[in-house]
Amino acid sequence: MTSTFTTTDGAQIFYKDWGTGQPVVFSHGWPLNADAWDEQARLVADNGFRAVAHDRRGHGRSSQTWDGNTMDRYADDLAELIEELDLHDAVLIGHSAGGGEVVRYLGRHGSSRVAKAVLLGAVPPVMIKSDTNPEGTPIEVFDAIRSGVDKDRSQFYWDLSETFYGFNRPDATTSEGARRAFWRLSMQAGIRAAYECITQFSETDFTEDLKRIDVPVLVAHGDDDQIVPLHDSAVKSAELIKNSTLRLYPDAPHGLYGEFRTAFEADLLAFLKH
Repeated sequence: MTSTFTTTDGAQIFYKDWGTGQPVVFSHGWPLNADAWDEQARLVADNGFRAVAHDRRGHGRSSQTWDGNTMDRYADDLAELIEELDLHDAVLIGHSAGGGEVVRYLGRHGSSRVAKAVLLGAVPPVMIKSDTNPEGTPIEVFDAIRSGVDKDRSQFYWDLSETFYGFNRPDATTSEGARRAFWRLSMQAGIRAAYECITQFSETDFTEDLKRIDVPVLVAHGDDDQIVPLHDSAVKSAELIKNSTLRLYPDAPHGLYGEFRTAFEADLLAFLKH
């Protein structure tokens, strides 16, 4: 089924709730929505789990709030969803910016309702380059993303879909359908939320949140991720999390597609059932 609930600050958050069993809660990447997880949500629901996936505020079918487009508020919305559905022993799964949302939730709200977590192509510990993070991505890259969203987000999202799935690589098997789907979901995000979220996923420092995590975590990442570079994300996160398993996928991009999707889904089910 699908439904909505109202947060403490009045936002309407859309969510899907499929199947029964141990809950698996999906947090999507920027600038997408819960539909980006449909295949994996169906997979876990078909295998005896309860799949829950929400549209982040400002994205998809949730309220396009003017305020509240912050990583803390995203984590609080996730906490309110989990409490609204009274979920326990949940497995939290976050892709890209959604991985940041999951990590901030665990750092901010703890793991009393959580059994495990999965970070896929996730942005922690911190993306942006600085004196303390010299391997990070220069701010000019994120300024270009902001410019793209501001000036012609439709064309920007279409262009982004190519690197998102690694279709710009010489031997890549491309899918116009996957690119069109990415564009469609991206265009459903409100422009203010999409614009403000760029700062949130690029500049938020999750280091202390990662150190607080006390549940098993699968850290999964494609080693040809052109959106969230591997060397400054998954490897560092796995080192900071007390109980982590790092799984790298050779030649895999940022977005789940083809052999990458198949391999990740197998690892996901094994992690859920272990």
